[in-house]
Amino acid sequence: MVNSTNKPAVVILISGRGSNMISIVEATEDKNLPITVAAVISNRPDAAGINYAKKRGIATAIIDHKEFTSRELFDQALALEIDKYAPELIVLAGFMRILTTEFVEHFAGKLINIHPSLLPKFKGLHTHQRAIDAGDKEHGASVHFVTAELDDGPVVLQARVPVLADDTASTLANRVLEQEHSLYPEAIRRLVT
Repeated sequence: MVNSTNKPAVVILISGRGSNMISIVEATEDKNLPITVAAVISNRPDAAGINYAKKRGIATAIIDHKEFTSRELFDQALALEIDKYAPELIVLAGFMRILTTEFVEHFAGKLINIHPSLLPKFKGLHTHQRAIDAGDKEHGASVHFVTAELDDGPVVLQARVPVLADDTASTLANRVLEQEHSLYPEAIRRLVT
């Protein structure tokens, strides 16, 4: 599927509602983010973000990880689908799968993720509660290149928010997510221009 624009092609991977995917698509429409969202792919058939992408006329695909007997077979099928679009970037936007080393190496230098912490702090899950428990005064989000090590690749861009005295994991998560919605399009802009 050839990209008919002169803009870099991007494939976005989601597992759920796709709020970061939506912010990226809207940035291409409203803020002149110079990319073409070539496809949105989900590993979950019930991902709400797929309906949003379809309504925007973006190609979509479901590669249901439950239909594969191994992580390797799932990643191979996912890579084949992504390769159809020859993207310059593959953007993980709430894609809740740990990827194999082979998959990461296949897309080395093209695969980015957004993580809700100021990496290298708080890799993995429950980052907001962990920041509160640690007594951190600030928290945030990081866009980083994906490597074989979980949440370990080079950081492209970060956004910071204060940790307030009365914060819960939920209130902190909401403030961080609000920053993610402008951080991710800006990081992509920097990588493609």
